[in-house]
Amino acid sequence: MKALHITAFGTEAILTDFPAPTPAPGQVVVDVAAASINPLDLKIASGAMHDFFPVTLPYVLGTDFSGRIATPGPGWHIGDPVIGRLDPGTGGAFSEQLVVDAAQLAPAPSRLGLEAAAGIPTAAATAWQALVEVANVQSGQTVLVHAAGGGVGSFAVQIARRLGARVIATASGSGVAIAEKLGADQVLDYRQVAFESRLQGIDVVLDTVGGEVGTRSRQVLTPGGRLVTTPGPAEGAEFVFHTSDAARRAKVAELDLEVLVDRTYPLTDGAEALGFLAEGHARGKVLLSVA
Repeated sequence: MKALHITAFGTEAILTDFPAPTPAPGQVVVDVAAASINPLDLKIASGAMHDFFPVTLPYVLGTDFSGRIATPGPGWHIGDPVIGRLDPGTGGAFSEQLVVDAAQLAPAPSRLGLEAAAGIPTAAATAWQALVEVANVQSGQTVLVHAAGGGVGSFAVQIARRLGARVIATASGSGVAIAEKLGADQVLDYRQVAFESRLQGIDVVLDTVGGEVGTRSRQVLTPGGRLVTTPGPAEGAEFVFHTSDAARRAKVAELDLEVLVDRTYPLTDGAEALGFLAEGHARGKVLLSVA
């Protein structure tokens, strides 16, 4: 089978043949339909996350995937459409086949194409973890979502609306129209206006940008408001370190969320796809089509 891997940190990913995976008890083999590239994949490839996720080289990149069951396992039958997330320490999603614990899979949402479903596992589940499990967003609250045109942000706008919150978003360029389409009640173009000069009384801020955005976000919070951040720990913020949970993935898969896809590359162009995401201009998800 073909798989996209690195042989050293900081080098370009290459596509070569690997042995077909063999499942252990409790595992299944999945024929991969598509995989989603996340910022974490770039950090692992650079070596920046080696202290957190020590990997063995050569390392097949990728954690998020969609596909169909190729070998039966606990709770799954051949041909079942699934989504899942692999442990970042092992990787393996950027390949034609992978092996995964059956308990880590969730049914792919029936309304979405299997390719688009690959965008759900980390980004949508992170938005859910931040808004529901950490911030405990309630109906009637006001939620500010930064970078609403990005992967996590685009899902956060939709989830916050489903929770009954009023949603304010920041974005730029085409991201403004995207955030409006996804249901944001108000969108501020951060290149045109300083959001802290326009907003106040925000109950929850979801900061997917980090740095000075988080510092400025504290100015708009209502007393007792919560600042939740995904890029890394920050003063005065609650850091969301995404943890893999199949039950959470199953919940978000049932929400009928729109998966915002910027570009889809064939697996053969995986190195180019990684380079595009590294530029930092993606609107939503960048996918690798495998099937």
